[in-house]
Amino acid sequence: MNTVKEMRRGFVASIPMIVGGIPFGLLFGSLASSHGLSPWFAIAMSAVVFAGSAQFVALGLIALHAPIWVIVSTTFIVNLRHLLYAADMVKFVRHLPLSMRFLMGFGLIDETYAAVRPMYGIGAVNEDSGHKVYLGSFLSFYIMWNLTTLLGILSGELIPGMSHWGLEFAMVATFIGIITPYLKHKSFWLCLVCAGGSSILLSGLPNNLGLLVSALIGVLMGVVADAMANSKPQKDNDVKEVES
Repeated sequence: MNTVKEMRRGFVASIPMIVGGIPFGLLFGSLASSHGLSPWFAIAMSAVVFAGSAQFVALGLIALHAPIWVIVSTTFIVNLRHLLYAADMVKFVRHLPLSMRFLMGFGLIDETYAAVRPMYGIGAVNEDSGHKVYLGSFLSFYIMWNLTTLLGILSGELIPGMSHWGLEFAMVATFIGIITPYLKHKSFWLCLVCAGGSSILLSGLPNNLGLLVSALIGVLMGVVADAMANSKPQKDNDVKEVES
């Protein structure tokens, strides 16, 4: 019963982003249908890949008949941020069995990370309860994503032109909500401005390669900003030693 209660907490914490993700899932199913892809292909992608942004990127590249290496490399770069999420979460879950960590790794999406990670920071969850809350968030998103993909496929066939309703703004709004709480330091703003600016400037590159390059630029600027921040205390200590 305690497990069910903790999983319910994860679901409740995720409700705002689940609501924002519903149009996102409907749009993916509708676009997959309008691009002529097999409904089973879209359903399998949502069930196995379970990565909204990567699925949209892959779908767009498939529609452009991009080479397989472009599809694989672009989706890989887009999902590199999940390595950062995992590196941050590992200190809370390293004591769990490998099977549980594998399941949590599969369910590590932006929304679940944004919903559950702050709970560790404020002490709302601990090493004993955190993974249960995490599973509640992950499973709620997983069910929503696969259900809305199916509904989007059916709606796309019954309601022509649904993909032109502007539902993609739900994705933009969701990610704005995820990143805004982290824009508290200059280094985060630097990453945002560089990645966003370069994505606009490079939007004309073929096969959506501008997205790939912009993601790399954002990661590079993050590494540079982090290195500069870590080196500053050392320089300050050196100055104090000289003065003394």
